[in-house]
Amino acid sequence: MPNLGERTFNCEKELTLAVIGGKWKMLILWHLGKEGTKRFGELKALMPGITQRMLVNQLRELEDHLIVHREVYPVVPPKVEYSLTEHGEKLLPILDAMYEWGKDYIANVLENETENQSAME
Repeated sequence: MPNLGERTFNCEKELTLAVIGGKWKMLILWHLGKEGTKRFGELKALMPGITQRMLVNQLRELEDHLIVHREVYPVVPPKVEYSLTEHGEKLLPILDAMYEWGKDYIANVLENETENQSAME
């Protein structure tokens, strides 16, 4: 079975979730995939709840896993841009499917649940 660093995984799905799982990684991937290359400050502005430290850590992990590319330009002040690698771009259909599933779940499960609770009151 595949391994990532010191972790060994029982299946490929578990590996995929380890690479892209968590609250922020999928949002980072979504923005880079849908809006293209972004600078650090632009990504941070798109995710108001994320701390600078967390964004740095998440970007580093995605870069270590070859999902995100970090381009440093030799200018003053320093300019750093983030974009998806080829492996990162392959995740876009998965993120699209997750988005559609979430949209459907909100419309057909959560809204119905709210309507049912309102009817009971």
